[in-house]
Amino acid sequence: MTTMNSGGRTVGRTNIQKATLAVGVVFLLVGILGFIPGITSNYDSLGFAGHGSGALLLGIFQVSILHNIVHLLFGAAGVAMARTAAASKNYLVVGGAIYLVLWLYGLFIGQDSGANFVPVNTADNWLHFVLGVAMIALGLALSRGTAAAGRTTTATR
Repeated sequence: MTTMNSGGRTVGRTNIQKATLAVGVVFLLVGILGFIPGITSNYDSLGFAGHGSGALLLGIFQVSILHNIVHLLFGAAGVAMARTAAASKNYLVVGGAIYLVLWLYGLFIGQDSGANFVPVNTADNWLHFVLGVAMIALGLALSRGTAAAGRTTTATR
């Protein structure tokens, strides 16, 4: 998205906004793919929630209807929050922290217990760790001089 500012200069999204938009779109895509048989193996065992859902996104990551809905909502939040640099930083840093909490949660619960309501397996747990670290790193690295200044866009010339 490119717009004109009051001085007539062309401005566009900051790098942190672009990153947030990309992360949001990826989460939307993952949420959609979780509902597509073939991309999600064992689709006939896709449950609403709980460790009993045997569906595996890409044959690796355990998913359920609830898990897919969470991805869709998280993706929609990313797309919406990409409108400003400050909201983008919040999405990446807070979202990354949430994924690190999910990683710890997945490590400490029994995968066959009722506490595994999302559900998650070992592959999900380590993906949550990588996502958490990467999102926080993006949020902190790309916000220098942008979100702190409260700018929503940067002028380019």
